[in-house]
Amino acid sequence: MQMKNIMHENYLLILFYSATGSTKNLAHAIADGAESEGLAVKIRTVPKVSANHEATEEALPEAGEIYCTKEDLNNCAGLALGSPTRFGSMAAPLKYFLDSTGDLWSNHAMEDKPGMVFTSTSSMHGGQEITLFNLMTYMLHQGMLLIGSSYSIDALHQTKSGGTPYGPSHVGNVNHASELTPDEQEIAKASGIRMAKIIHKINHE
Repeated sequence: MQMKNIMHENYLLILFYSATGSTKNLAHAIADGAESEGLAVKIRTVPKVSANHEATEEALPEAGEIYCTKEDLNNCAGLALGSPTRFGSMAAPLKYFLDSTGDLWSNHAMEDKPGMVFTSTSSMHGGQEITLFNLMTYMLHQGMLLIGSSYSIDALHQTKSGGTPYGPSHVGNVNHASELTPDEQEIAKASGIRMAKIIHKINHE
């Protein structure tokens, strides 16, 4: 078995799948927080899959974020992983991509890197927490260090929509839109700030 690749670039990889834009908005709020702490960010997505579970999109999307590669994962200093909930689990396109990363697991490439998760649902009790745990399971198998959203974030105490100690989230039917509420925005941004500070500490910056 090969030794893990301990050389990485100092950036936070924010990897997500978004169907309506809600999860994408969380990703960008997390990025805003990390960048405010001077940390480079790469925002990546994954292509849709067809009914027979094959990728259906072109190699490059026509607009928006580019598709993630395993090199993006291998070289990152930390990972923020997000998906809308699909019956209490991550969406199939993201699962399809993550299932292809067995070589990173066998080489311990993601071990000891900090990771956080985020999600969105259309309803208040639409499976947010179980989806976040589902995303965390991937990180645990990769040997990553899980980072939640701390209760030192004021908005976590007052939110009437999304936001959990397990990671940022969005509830679509609160304002009937994919736009984040102010509390959801603040929780996501503060979580990005926390990730950046932890990555800086790990890298002794």
